[in-house]
Amino acid sequence: MPQEAEPSKNEREFLLSALRENIRLDNRAFDQFRLIELAFGDEYGVCDVRLGKTRVMVAISAEVIAPYTDRKFDGVFTISTELSPIASPAFEVGRQDQTEILLSRILEKTIRRSGALDTESLCIIAGSKCFHIRADIHVLDHDGNIIDAACVALVAALMHFRRPDIEIHGEEVTVFSLQEREPVKLQMQHQPFCITTSYYESGEVMLQDATLLEEHCREGEVVVSINRFGEVCQIAKYGGAPVDGLSILNCTTAALEKAKWLDKFVKSKLEEDDKKRDKGGLMAELSAENER
Repeated sequence: MPQEAEPSKNEREFLLSALRENIRLDNRAFDQFRLIELAFGDEYGVCDVRLGKTRVMVAISAEVIAPYTDRKFDGVFTISTELSPIASPAFEVGRQDQTEILLSRILEKTIRRSGALDTESLCIIAGSKCFHIRADIHVLDHDGNIIDAACVALVAALMHFRRPDIEIHGEEVTVFSLQEREPVKLQMQHQPFCITTSYYESGEVMLQDATLLEEHCREGEVVVSINRFGEVCQIAKYGGAPVDGLSILNCTTAALEKAKWLDKFVKSKLEEDDKKRDKGGLMAELSAENER
């Protein structure tokens, strides 16, 4: 299996020496993210996020299926991740590596298991029909911190997505196209974000939004999933050098501030997209027609 090219000894020593002097190679502060760009596609639920040179695209889709037998009153929500050779030569088509498994596991806990999406609202007919919401995550460029970038893209895509409107007559369900009726927003309970903190020098140096080079040189990382209300969905630390409890607490405090900032950023982009789509107040008219 191909391996990611490791930094040379000189590169590693140069980066660590700079960090000891409180300097990052790209001149960012330790708690500063790279430039983040977020764009929505022509269709609802398509989101493209660029975090520096890292790029992640998420596409949300919906279909009507039978619910799980043990969850008759819930819809279905699944997350699929793909890390292809387009993003990095270390990734192979159709073969999951540790990075992809870790990404999938963290996003599952952050979004699905935390109840960020209200799956009960996806139920159409209990025990018979429900909506299946599927999120396909594609990492297009990998230059570090794909977990945070993918989480931002996933949350934004879910908030942007609209499912088809439906009409129920007995056991029959009519699904209307986007042209026939205004589509319906998904019910989001909260918007959690992943904030990854990388640490060096036995936890003496800690920074956010590590580049790929910084990731190769770190001793470990802590991923905090948290929403703007300070509710922690998970704290993940998979291996690496040990870190004390106070450092974990500091990571959580810093993650809360970043989550608040990301929440405002995503909502501002959604408002911009709504204004672009709502030409001449057409969306408001369609919404009023649906309510009637």
